[in-house]
Amino acid sequence: MPFDSPTLTVRRTGEETWAVLEPLVYRGRRDTFVVPAGFRTDFATVPRVAVWLIPRFGRYTLAAVLHDWLVTVGIRAGAVSSRDADGLFRRVLAELGVPPVRRWLMWAGVRWGALVNPLRRPGWWRDAPRLLPLSVLAAPIVVPPAVVISVALAAYTVVEAAVTRLVPGAGPRTDRGMRL
Repeated sequence: MPFDSPTLTVRRTGEETWAVLEPLVYRGRRDTFVVPAGFRTDFATVPRVAVWLIPRFGRYTLAAVLHDWLVTVGIRAGAVSSRDADGLFRRVLAELGVPPVRRWLMWAGVRWGALVNPLRRPGWWRDAPRLLPLSVLAAPIVVPPAVVISVALAAYTVVEAAVTRLVPGAGPRTDRGMRL
């Protein structure tokens, strides 16, 4: 086990965010990384249209939390580059027993995500020769369901907005049942 503890203790801090309550310690071959208590994560950052394939948490949760820390605090502190953080993520996924296709798809997802983030973009093109063919191979599996899900989510959003406007008392409520 690459982590000191196989458990992760968190507290919900928002709709999709959680705070780590106890340090998460990863011991690699050369480096040790400590995700401190208080660090906020969303677990696996997966677009809503792809959670049918890769849910936000699973066998890979510890790797996802470590990756969240690496691509924020780790990059800013100069501990890793974005490319190294994503490569380490893929290696930790393997160490946690994540099957190869899933871990390569997850790696592809974080590398594509790096392209749109200026802090994470440096070095992106060096992975393009592996990333592009992998993405082309994955597209027939990932894109058709994602399109269907996107249409369904859009339809749901329209229905939800209509109901919220037309039905008295259907709007958002606080935890105490009071209308916002």
